Amino acid sequence: MNAMLQPESAAPVAAPAPAPVRRPRRPLAANSTSRARRQVSATAMKIVAPLLGAALLVLVWQIITINNASFPTPLATLQEAVKLFSDPFYSKSPNDQGIGWNILASLQRVAVGFGLAALVGIPLGFLIGRVQFVASMFGPIISLLKPVSPLAWLPIGLLVFKSADPAAIWSIFICSIWPMIINTAVGVQRVPQDYMNVAKVLNLSEWKVLTKILLPSALPYILTGVRLSIGTAWLVIVAAEMLTGGVGIGFWVWDEWNNLNVPHIIVAIVAIGVVGLMLEQALMALARAFTYEQVSN
Repeated sequence: MNAMLQPESAAPVAAPAPAPVRRPRRPLAANSTSRARRQVSATAMKIVAPLLGAALLVLVWQIITINNASFPTPLATLQEAVKLFSDPFYSKSPNDQGIGWNILASLQRVAVGFGLAALVGIPLGFLIGRVQFVASMFGPIISLLKPVSPLAWLPIGLLVFKSADPAAIWSIFICSIWPMIINTAVGVQRVPQDYMNVAKVLNLSEWKVLTKILLPSALPYILTGVRLSIGTAWLVIVAAEMLTGGVGIGFWVWDEWNNLNVPHIIVAIVAIGVVGLMLEQALMALARAFTYEQVSN
């Protein structure tokens, strides 16, 4: 009875849905303008900014020459560079050769020392990363010898090999081997454990584990170590050749200093930087070619 006396509750009436707000479409001209601005900004970052940096460097260089008459101006250095590179491969005597021959001689020493370091360092890095006992055995030795200055190894090479050229190659070898060992070992140690568990389940041989699992997974680390090592090798050879003499860009710089030919020294510094940059860019391109990233659909 009481239920009948209670008023009926009216069903709630749904509020009308608001009409969707339609945003005005941007005109095609505005989209084209925005895209053009982005392209101009990207071009400015890639081209204009480096040019401004180079111009600032030349300006500072010119200011330095105002109060220092013995320091060559950018224009005088450019004129000497044109003369040097107009005939970079002349050869009048063993101690009087063009800058091109000296750069090639240095690159040859770097190739030999770096190649030997790769032949020893990369397999040793795999062994250290794979076997804990070997890692414990070589860990203190690497930590002790890695910080040693490159030129400190040169007298040891002269004492052992009795010749300047093998001593310079030895200095390159001993200084460029550490990044390859360390990066290779780290790459092997960071292989996902799931991969190794699958290898155990499939009862893969050690050779297949090495070629099918460890090498592909550790390859980016190996290439990083190689890139660091080539930079170290190029730094070491210039310093070593200053002390050992002979044909090479380092000896050429020291010989020009003895002749007080400062413009040639500056040209050699730029050439050393350009060659080092080319080596690094080549190895970075190699690393990108052999580094596989997962592409999401």
